Amino acid sequence: MAREKQQGTSERRDQKPGGWARFRHSTVGSLIINVLAAVVVIALVQTFFVKMYVVPSGSMQATLQVGDKILVNRTAYAGGVPPRGDVVVFKADEAWQEVKPSQGNVAKKLIRYFGDVTSIGPSHEKFLVKRVIGIPGDVVDCCTSAGQLTINDLPQDEPYIQGNPTFEPAGINCDSTPTSSRCFGPFKVPEGKLLVMGDNRGNSKDSVFACRGMDATEDCLKLVSVDDVIGHTFAVVLPLSRFGGVR
Repeated sequence: MAREKQQGTSERRDQKPGGWARFRHSTVGSLIINVLAAVVVIALVQTFFVKMYVVPSGSMQATLQVGDKILVNRTAYAGGVPPRGDVVVFKADEAWQEVKPSQGNVAKKLIRYFGDVTSIGPSHEKFLVKRVIGIPGDVVDCCTSAGQLTINDLPQDEPYIQGNPTFEPAGINCDSTPTSSRCFGPFKVPEGKLLVMGDNRGNSKDSVFACRGMDATEDCLKLVSVDDVIGHTFAVVLPLSRFGGVR
């Protein structure tokens, strides 16, 4: 009897593991499981905490360059209002005249879904990157006699600006004909909205793009809903030559 029991134990020991166990312990199976686990972790991190985006245009030069890979803190505002001066990523709705990418075939759809999760390659998400200039209740105007933008009548120091439209106190200005395209407003930012602008002022389709050089009319404004803000851009990670924080 003891010999039969020992033989049965030996036979069970010699049996190979079942299909799933065999797959899980195989080299290919282990690789696939690890890759899927990594994708799940990346998806969770990018959905709730930090997501990587690729700068789509030159409107934020020289702060951000086309193709820069940036990190965006999705928890920075926790439902609140971003402070003035922050560089934010926001969802581009119809007001921003963004065209959704064509769906294409199944392979292209899968590639875009992969991009949604990992930020690698194309994705379905349409977004823009701009700097917050005016928050709810602010009155934003340009320009002073020296060509400065004002918020609530206070001239702003904006060292990050590149390519500002021409303004000459004794030449082309806000009172001249033609009017300087630097000029706009004054505009009061309504509740729940943000006025955003690109640092590359002469090449940015931002909140005041259609208002420049015109009489003040709110119909020309394109404002961002606070609810559409994805998060705060806090770092450039690629290319490595541009690695660092964003101000």
